Amino acid sequence: EVQLQASGGGLVHTGGSLRLSCVASGFRWDRYVIGWFRQTPGKGRKGISCISEDDGSTYYEDSVKGRFTISSDSAKNTVWLQMNDLKPEDTAVYYCSVGCPLYSDYLGQGTQVTVSS
Repeated sequence: EVQLQASGGGLVHTGGSLRLSCVASGFRWDRYVIGWFRQTPGKGRKGISCISEDDGSTYYEDSVKGRFTISSDSAKNTVWLQMNDLKPEDTAVYYCSVGCPLYSDYLGQGTQVTVSS
């Protein structure tokens, strides 16, 4: 059974930082790209950052490039998303995902990130 447990969301001011964590288990890390989706009210869910444990490659959606950094450690069953220089438009529910960025095979519960202006 795939289990995804995300944490680390919260309320920050513009320019602040947050670090999301996701403990992920029940799947082969070398067979999937894992990462983070986010969803804002009125918009669809979108993959924003992904990582392949197999070859270490990463993906960042244009709006987060240079500000967000994804990392993972399969030995710890954990993927992180370091988010710096946060902006109000980053406000969303963030989801940990197995399968990324175009679609999600498994999606965890979300964690709310709110950036105040």
